[in-house]
Amino acid sequence: MLWTGNALAVSFSTFVGGTGGSPIGFAYAGNKFVGSNYFNNQLYQTDLSGGNLLPFGAPLPISSGSIGEIYVSSSLGLGGFWSSGARDIFAGSEAAGNVYRFSNDGSTQSLFATGLNGDVRGIAFDPYGNYGFNMVVTTQTGNVYRVDSSGSATLLANVGADAEGLDFTPQAFCDIPAHTLVVVSEGTGRLTAISPDGTEKDLGLHFGTPEMLSFVPLNLGDSGNPLEGFYAANYPVNVIKAGASEFSVYKGDAVITDESNHNMYHIFWDSAAGAFSTSIIGTFTNQPEDGIFLTAAILTPAVPESESYAMLLAGLGLLGFMARRRKIS
Repeated sequence: MLWTGNALAVSFSTFVGGTGGSPIGFAYAGNKFVGSNYFNNQLYQTDLSGGNLLPFGAPLPISSGSIGEIYVSSSLGLGGFWSSGARDIFAGSEAAGNVYRFSNDGSTQSLFATGLNGDVRGIAFDPYGNYGFNMVVTTQTGNVYRVDSSGSATLLANVGADAEGLDFTPQAFCDIPAHTLVVVSEGTGRLTAISPDGTEKDLGLHFGTPEMLSFVPLNLGDSGNPLEGFYAANYPVNVIKAGASEFSVYKGDAVITDESNHNMYHIFWDSAAGAFSTSIIGTFTNQPEDGIFLTAAILTPAVPESESYAMLLAGLGLLGFMARRRKIS
């Protein structure tokens, strides 16, 4: 059911006023933010205030005629995804089925995962352990891969068409168990829950051109740190932010953006109706692209690879750093 009559609850402000291009990807890397621009293989970085714009690393080795979008993500430090005490950066190429790895300071770059079937469309890191704390990658052909810290990829599922937004449920979502992967397909507009063994379940929801899917973290805003909140590329103009308090009534539920109508939707289980319901809670001024939630567990993580760290992340519901989509022509 789609209901669009409620008042808009989430408001956005400018976080990065200009990125030197048309912003597509955006990720938090612990001591900085790293982003990408459409049809540009040079990543950029900003400080934690969204200022001091600088190039990040060397340009990705992709021919200028086929760059498209670059999806940018950052590791959580679990499952072997940790290097020298800092978060590494991972960039997925829409031009090919490749993922590149950058050191946190951008000084080194290497081909991390290759041979994926279809353009890379989204990257997320499993924060709970149900999927081995691995990286999950979605592609234009609908494939969903588990990728371990060595870069070895295993096909988990195929959702039938372009798979982009993805995240993990922080708690049970109707009959979907906690910590289950959910993927949205821009090709079909549908949301699919995928269990660790690859079993798929259609959630019965349909959107026009869905872009980003995130579950609102259960612990969002608990620390009072002003960095907590939601950040997203507002293509082709800037990067925007909404503070943690904007989402306080939506914790544990899903939010999704639609790049055609620019809306952000709240997805929740309506027990009275016995179905999922959807309402508009905000509107981007331009086309939504990659979006991320930051919480205290992400801003100041504990020691990587420990059981206690995994438990700290158990309220997360963050899409690592997720979904992005090519420009509407």
